[in-house]
Amino acid sequence: MHTGSDNDRLMSEINVTPFVDVMLVLLIIFMVTAPMMVQGVDVKLPTASAAPLGKETEQLVISIKQNHTVYINDQEVGIDFLSEKLEKILDNVSKRDVYLKADKNVDYGFVVNVMSKVKKAGVDNLGMITIPREDKS
Repeated sequence: MHTGSDNDRLMSEINVTPFVDVMLVLLIIFMVTAPMMVQGVDVKLPTASAAPLGKETEQLVISIKQNHTVYINDQEVGIDFLSEKLEKILDNVSKRDVYLKADKNVDYGFVVNVMSKVKKAGVDNLGMITIPREDKS
């Protein structure tokens, strides 16, 4: 015969307080460390299977030749004056997109230097122009 109260019954509920505490600590750790893990220059690289760019408006293209000469469209610009020249050009433009094409034999450090000067001028999107690979299938 069973006498007494229902306090003898087992509790089957999960205590979520420690779980929430651990999750909040992990969230704070990830929020603090995530910005430190971002490195490099923000560049949107085109894929080889993408469709060609449309010609609805004239595009601003930065070209780098093998001998390290830099051009804005067809006009040669010194590397030291690239940021100032781009700022003046982009003052009157609403869409601040610039495309970069560089000779494949130009060293990586020089290309990154040009990219940093372009981004310093206030360019929103910097795209790379490449030649698509041909499928040999």
